[in-house]
Amino acid sequence: MTATRVQPGRNASPRTARAINDRLALRLLQEEGPLTAAQLKELTGMSRPSVADLVERLQDSGLIEVVGESGAARRGPNARVYGIVADRAHVAGLDVRIDSIGVEIADLLGRTLARADLAVPADADPARTIENGIDLLLGAAGTVPLHTVAFGAPGLINPVTGRLSTTGELPTWHGDLVDEVRTRLGVPVLLENEVNLAAIAEQRSGGVAADDTFVLLWIGGGVGAALVLDGRLRRGNSGGAGEVGFLPISDSGRLPTSTNCDDGFHGLAGSRAVCALARAHGLSVQGSDAAAAAAAVRAGGPGFLDELAARIAVGAASVCAVLDPGRVVLAGEVGAAGGPDLADRVAARLARLSPLRTEVRPTAVSGGPILRGAVMTALDSAQNALFTPAG
Repeated sequence: MTATRVQPGRNASPRTARAINDRLALRLLQEEGPLTAAQLKELTGMSRPSVADLVERLQDSGLIEVVGESGAARRGPNARVYGIVADRAHVAGLDVRIDSIGVEIADLLGRTLARADLAVPADADPARTIENGIDLLLGAAGTVPLHTVAFGAPGLINPVTGRLSTTGELPTWHGDLVDEVRTRLGVPVLLENEVNLAAIAEQRSGGVAADDTFVLLWIGGGVGAALVLDGRLRRGNSGGAGEVGFLPISDSGRLPTSTNCDDGFHGLAGSRAVCALARAHGLSVQGSDAAAAAAAVRAGGPGFLDELAARIAVGAASVCAVLDPGRVVLAGEVGAAGGPDLADRVAARLARLSPLRTEVRPTAVSGGPILRGAVMTALDSAQNALFTPAG
């Protein structure tokens, strides 16, 4: 990675230039790993005295430290290698589903320190669920103080209030849990739609380029989409961009309502529908949740996968007709389980439905994309706060 320093004068005041260059150096240390002052000079284009001042400022701020030495092949004293102080701050990501809560704790470099999960029965008491969720978070964090917490949850996030407005029949404790964590921990608490977080994880994983346009189509317990246009996540006027479960597409001939999407695309491609389709194709399926649907996809034959792909392609075609993203990423438990085989079948079906050339590929993220996206969102916020040392 190469970067461009900011000069005082025409570009910015001396203090602003220092702050921007400090942030630039910290980003390089985060993305490239520990570096010497000479390497920082080469990557930033700054002068040797400016880099020396920068390193001193960042050390005084407690943001970087000497992590080793380099220079066995060079004459003279070894060069100090500087790295970010990873335990300067810690963040938490939470994945709040209808039937579970997941937590991940990470340091300032995004390295996972702990993960924990909690099953939430359908008849669970909302107040007790909130207490159990807070205990899960604090238990995973242990003695580590948290700088920022980010939640991923189904539903609409009001862009004005930042609060959760549920859609369909989601339990009310989701929003109450977020509010309670804000109150008790007294740290910044962020809230984002869970499919949007999966798209952030997809973007950061390298599955798509940073400035790409793509739609992440989540097929799991429910269905949803995240819209990333020219590298920017788009949430819509009311935070509801991507609520494709409400697309008026179904086998029933009925229409969804503002509070129920069973007669929308959700009822055609959500986990209950996938499990029912698998049974119709002779598969033995236990339950109807996302895990059962994913297992059915992994065990399913060509006929089942072709029919499932046809259903998914109808929803994808509806989105592509409006946005023409050029790329659709299949994610969620079902999308991930289907892998390239299901993606190829969806692509072939989509090509018959739409004149728009659209690549369909499986997600490049494994192992909890919502949690990863939540951690990355919390890290962005924490780093924006910390990576601006006083100059």
